[in-house]
Amino acid sequence: MYYISINKFVMSNKLLLPNKYKSIGWFILIPATILGIILIATGFEGLPINAPVFAVFNDSLIGQNASFGFINTNITSTVVGILFIVGAIFVAFSKEKREDEFIANLRLSSLLWAVFVNYLLLIISFAFIYGSAFLNVMIYNMFTVLIIFIVRFNYILYKNSKSATDEK
Repeated sequence: MYYISINKFVMSNKLLLPNKYKSIGWFILIPATILGIILIATGFEGLPINAPVFAVFNDSLIGQNASFGFINTNITSTVVGILFIVGAIFVAFSKEKREDEFIANLRLSSLLWAVFVNYLLLIISFAFIYGSAFLNVMIYNMFTVLIIFIVRFNYILYKNSKSATDEK
């Protein structure tokens, strides 16, 4: 029988971005979050950016249907969504200044916790939300794993650093 050390399963530092990407990520993530909230509050009609884009598939109720062709559409939510994801990935998966085994274990447990909470929320959504509102839940669900991970990881880091300074 083969035994594999638990350290093999701890998130590898080789896959993490350098620490400087964390500040770049926050620089992208914060404005993207604000713009996303503005878009949600305005019903995705605020700040329109119309542009011709290549669409692999577009099934529009009103307008142009296209497969592997160019369409003219509002790309604001696309740009904000991409910026949010890139910023969140930079923040979530950049090394800390002091990256050690505790941070690696915290990173892994936070990621597992975020996935569990995300799917619990999704199960609740499947059970209680119907119609077009469920489509909105599915759209927001694309972002929740990263949001939950970033919040939990940074909260535990903050709590741990605060308790470490209190002990000194």
